[in-house]
Amino acid sequence: MARRRQDSELDPLAQAIAPPIDETEEEREERLTKEKDAKAVSDAIDEKIEAERVAEKKAPKPVKVLLLGQSESGKSTTLKNFQLMYEPKSSQFSPNRFFRRERASWRIVIQLNVVRSLHVVMDSITRALKASHDLPYPPTFSSLEAVPNISVQLLERKARLAPLLAIERALIQRLTPAGSGETEATQLRSNRELAVNSAKPWKTAFNQLLNGKDSGTSEDDDGIDWDDPDDPGPILYQLSEDMIGLWNDPTTQKILKMQNIRMQELAGFFLDQLEVVTARRYIPTDDDILKARLKTLGVTEHRFTLSGTGVGHDWRIFDVGGHRSQATAWVPYFDDMDTIIFLAPISCFDQTLAEDPRMNRLADSVGIWTDVCRNQLLKKTDLIVFLNKVDIFRTKIQSGLRLTDYIVSYGERPNTFESTTGYIRKKFSDILKDKSPIPRAFYCHFTTVTDPKSTSYILSSLKVIIIRGNLAKTDLAG
Repeated sequence: MARRRQDSELDPLAQAIAPPIDETEEEREERLTKEKDAKAVSDAIDEKIEAERVAEKKAPKPVKVLLLGQSESGKSTTLKNFQLMYEPKSSQFSPNRFFRRERASWRIVIQLNVVRSLHVVMDSITRALKASHDLPYPPTFSSLEAVPNISVQLLERKARLAPLLAIERALIQRLTPAGSGETEATQLRSNRELAVNSAKPWKTAFNQLLNGKDSGTSEDDDGIDWDDPDDPGPILYQLSEDMIGLWNDPTTQKILKMQNIRMQELAGFFLDQLEVVTARRYIPTDDDILKARLKTLGVTEHRFTLSGTGVGHDWRIFDVGGHRSQATAWVPYFDDMDTIIFLAPISCFDQTLAEDPRMNRLADSVGIWTDVCRNQLLKKTDLIVFLNKVDIFRTKIQSGLRLTDYIVSYGERPNTFESTTGYIRKKFSDILKDKSPIPRAFYCHFTTVTDPKSTSYILSSLKVIIIRGNLAKTDLAG
């Protein structure tokens, strides 16, 4: 017994919770009352947690959807379409106003898209100018034909747009606060596409900067502070005329074509809307936000509430990074997944991977799709293919690019839109048929996920497919 008292006296926890030595009877009653009240609160919390656990167990199982595909395949844009169509639990706005409080963040992204696109254009002009100085002497006819006639006016416009480089640096710093993405220095040094870490939502980090400002601002309902001294909007407005002139100059377009640069594939959507996006009080529309390009790293979960589905109103959409180095992060999400939406950007048939210049991008999508189809963990998972960026694909085919020059197996088939898309669709269908561990239906859509009208119809169709699949799995199908 003495031994136990000694151990108790040496035990810091026992000493901490022991009543005071000189405690009076009144203090003792007060202490016991507080302990009783604290225990009652603790018991109530435990009961609530247990009730929620039981309710969750009885409730319909959440519908889990995984967005899968290589980098820049359109996963994030597909997710944004879901966000526009279906109201998440945490939103106080109707579905078509989901982005309302995020417009300030997306405005910064669009501004960066514009500035970086013009950076690419100006770099192409610089290369063309350098090539003109490196001509052989005496110059040959072919060498002269290869160099556009760059006017003094074009060079003057380019010089006046030099402030865009400082704006680009400032925008990257605002979008990549500590811990939210790759470092600003790395982005500028490599001049590659900006990537932010979805594990620490960049919009949260950016909005913290906005919320940290003085309250006496003219912030409107869209969260945009028009008095923000760091807002590049006024400078972009001042440079707007030169930006439009540089982009629309026929010599610029000739240079880009000669250097095989397609701005539509490099976040160049907004170059044809410069007058709008550089306006004094520009506010992004939902369509603008869908087109805004921002590469994300990591895996994030997004929840949606869908009423009237008949099975499971709690939907969970998982968006995973598409870079090859992140492929290992996909596997833990394969287990217990109801549906995978696989995005394959077919317009990239003439491109290679940024991380592996030897690998054709369309061939890489085919390889990933093959691995997904034969994966044992996914044998009961519905697979839905989005053959995405079909609008850009059509433009390339109609411009004369030949699919067979990049995909040898296409052979001598006609280089028409109907024939090429039919071949690609059959390729994906045959892989599912040959590689799937068990027979599965082939669901395939040609998509342009930046077009909300066509995508909303497809997502509505997908909802029916996913619901039917879940009914079949729960033996509720008729």
